[in-house]
Amino acid sequence: MEQARPLDALNKARDKRVIVELKNNKQYTGKLKSFDIHINIVLEDVEERINGEVTRKLNGVFIRGDTITVISTE
Repeated sequence: MEQARPLDALNKARDKRVIVELKNNKQYTGKLKSFDIHINIVLEDVEERINGEVTRKLNGVFIRGDTITVISTE
């Protein structure tokens, strides 16, 4: 049985919408455009949410990997 690796899972999510939760309790939902080995990621067509409410809409964001707690597909 082949073992899944985290970067493989991110690769499958490329160009799909993902939800990214951060240590500061903010949440970003957008299309995953790119990432690196440090899990720094770039999202496009983004909604920022705080306590479940949309606070901003952004064209793109860069998120440092060390601030991320969870990445999931929509």
